[in-house]
Amino acid sequence: MQQRSRSLNTLEFPANVFRFENGLTVIHQHLSTTSVVAVDVWVRAGARDEPEQWQGIAHFLEHMIFKGSSRVAPGEFDFRIENSGGLANAATAHDYAHFFMTTSAANLPEVLPYFADILLHAAIPDEEFMREKEVVIEEIRSCHDDPDWLGFQALCDSLYQCHVYGRSILGTEEQIRSRSPNQMRCFHRTYYQPENMTVAIVGDIEQESALSLVDRAFQDFNTRSECPPTALSNDPQMTGIRRTELRLPRLEMARLLMAWLGPGADDLPAAFGMDLLSVLLAGGRSSRLVRELREERNLVFDIASEFSLQRDSSLFTVVAWLEPQNLDRVEAIIGDRFSQLQAFPVESAELLRGKRVLCNDYAFSTETPSQLAGLYGYYNTIASAELSILYPTIVQQLNVDDLQDIARTYLAPDKYAATIMKQL
Repeated sequence: MQQRSRSLNTLEFPANVFRFENGLTVIHQHLSTTSVVAVDVWVRAGARDEPEQWQGIAHFLEHMIFKGSSRVAPGEFDFRIENSGGLANAATAHDYAHFFMTTSAANLPEVLPYFADILLHAAIPDEEFMREKEVVIEEIRSCHDDPDWLGFQALCDSLYQCHVYGRSILGTEEQIRSRSPNQMRCFHRTYYQPENMTVAIVGDIEQESALSLVDRAFQDFNTRSECPPTALSNDPQMTGIRRTELRLPRLEMARLLMAWLGPGADDLPAAFGMDLLSVLLAGGRSSRLVRELREERNLVFDIASEFSLQRDSSLFTVVAWLEPQNLDRVEAIIGDRFSQLQAFPVESAELLRGKRVLCNDYAFSTETPSQLAGLYGYYNTIASAELSILYPTIVQQLNVDDLQDIARTYLAPDKYAATIMKQL
């Protein structure tokens, strides 16, 4: 077992990172001020890793993990964790599958082996597979009743025309119906292997005890399999505006969704700069677009901006809810304000406000064991765990010239994807 260095520039990473002989990465941080322990397991087995003909299988597998293993009956882990007063859940994204649990330190030795066993040895029984297939299909149908989900998916389809980030994580009903238990077992045995996993354990447990528990629970992995290869294609540079229009029944207000490709996890300063630009544009009442379009000119009911960091090309979005007659006008104003970002430096007071918002948000999101375990595991999955603590430092170091360069590089006012949503 090897331990990674804790020193990063002048900052001290508060956790310890270990690499087990089998390839498993374990991150531990002891917090004596709490009586609970959070265990986060991150697997590089998201929608981007699916063979093209197996779309939706990563998310479907997330459901099936909780159906047990040969040694853990369906529902047994849920009973154990709930009976201990703890909780567990999971999520799937393009870059990862994420499983997490929180329990008391006293109950962790009893519960953790069950958690590890369903992850490493998911049985995926045929009968449970067929039953859960209908649950997943119903989830897909419910999303298709959500206009905001439909608009966002149409936007991603338009922006990512080659990369798998344009796919729905859920897949389609037709794709899910064509999935088989053997395909899922193959996907599981290919990707749920130690070199693809990070276990973050944070809370009231000493390092030696934590490592011993993880070593015993995450030792016996399934026999490896090999899925059909996944073809990852990069998108060509945007050359204009890609427009999509959706007309939906019973749509109470129109939507305008706009998206730009951003830097991936290999360029965190630029990525965090995009986060800062998002706050300056539409993060709160005093931000540029909210103040002008909602507070002063009443052209939108609301407007928001968000930057979503991903392993490859990330996503920068602006979404407005408005009357349909204002769609063209609002889109033109947003484009003009993006041009201003490139032409004129940000005012110092505005820059300081944006930095304060982001750094405060970061502080509030790193208060609990579950938040810290999630933060470390996420960064270790898309980049490196130690980079997680650099966010406030990098944000504070960004200056007006940096933001202007980032805006010029990524936020072209005439090169983006736009989805317009109107009532049928």
